[in-house]
Amino acid sequence: MPLGLLALAIGGFGIGLTEFVIMGLLPEVAADFGVTEAQAGWFISGYALAVVVGALGLTAATIRLPRKPVLMGLLVLFIAGNAISAMAPTYELMMTGRIVAALCHGAFFGIGSVVAASLVAPDRAAGAIAIMFTGLTAANVLGVPLGTFLGQQYGWRSTFWVISAIGVVALVGIATLVPKPAAGTPIPSLRRELGAFRSGQVWLSLTVTVLGFGGMFGAFTYIAYTLTEVSGFDSGAVPWLLVLFGAGLVVGNWVGGRLADRSIDGTLLGFIAALVVVLALFAWLAWSPVATIVLLVAMGALGFGTVPALQSRVMRSAADAPTLASGANIGAFNLGNALGAWAGGTAIAAGLGYTSPIWVGAAITLGALIVMVVAATSARAARSTRSERVAGPGERDASADTRPVASVA
Repeated sequence: MPLGLLALAIGGFGIGLTEFVIMGLLPEVAADFGVTEAQAGWFISGYALAVVVGALGLTAATIRLPRKPVLMGLLVLFIAGNAISAMAPTYELMMTGRIVAALCHGAFFGIGSVVAASLVAPDRAAGAIAIMFTGLTAANVLGVPLGTFLGQQYGWRSTFWVISAIGVVALVGIATLVPKPAAGTPIPSLRRELGAFRSGQVWLSLTVTVLGFGGMFGAFTYIAYTLTEVSGFDSGAVPWLLVLFGAGLVVGNWVGGRLADRSIDGTLLGFIAALVVVLALFAWLAWSPVATIVLLVAMGALGFGTVPALQSRVMRSAADAPTLASGANIGAFNLGNALGAWAGGTAIAAGLGYTSPIWVGAAITLGALIVMVVAATSARAARSTRSERVAGPGERDASADTRPVASVA
């Protein structure tokens, strides 16, 4: 494994920690600033919206710059944002720190995915992306519980200082371990990168990301209520159940990356279809503690198992201009988060019960499956048409079927 992937994973760990640890620290943060829980919740919502802006804006603004220095600059922004949060004397300055840190999130994962893929052979690109995203899954499994514990014991500001230190480690790692691009590497063009969005497959891939991740997140956002009010677990058991969910994320990310290197579309069709079934079963059997534990882990594994394939697919569909499309897909993940949370909350507000977000998540994920079937079918038809044009009538171009599906130019 190239050591540069480890540096990217450390960066992903720190960024994932920044995004998710605030959920466990909201009561302390709200009390410190004297704001309501709803106002403190904007530290989460504002972060997600800033991720979308940074994923497109910063990626576009830095498109012609060498990717390694850009990644280092993004980590400097990340460190600064968390340091501002750690020192913030007011709610408004804390929000500023959250936004500054969030701006680097989408661009880092978008550009980092392209760099990760470039460090390995084309047929191992999805696996390399999965390694980078392992940092994000580890943030859920280990970082968030430890960060919450640290904040509760030593004050929430201590957690953000530790996250800033992780950013420094990632910065040093990328500076020393990620190689410079080979001489003669073409300089990306913003016009060419924007041209990638003329591809229908790029838009279909982005739609699958929004719906597929939105379905899982719709179920997950309100999972604490399901676990305590429907499954009958004590509130003290919820953090440990979320650790199991996080373990599912790690396993799914690893397996999904390996399978996507064999077939991106096949992996997505299989995982998304299985996720629809798991969500429906979860909503139906949520009254059973045993079934809930099994299905909670399966939901995490199948939901995050799609991430390497989704990121690889949008990069492949963008052909020789993958950077901006890759960043847009990170924004699509966060749009999916917002969609799922809104839809699940709407269902609860309508009086449909605490399993309703899971049913809603299953419906949204079914939409993702339908779009994915359309995308895979149209891509297969396009490859067949190109083969006939190259090989001529009555002949077949085998390379259309055997080329590495995760290849990015």
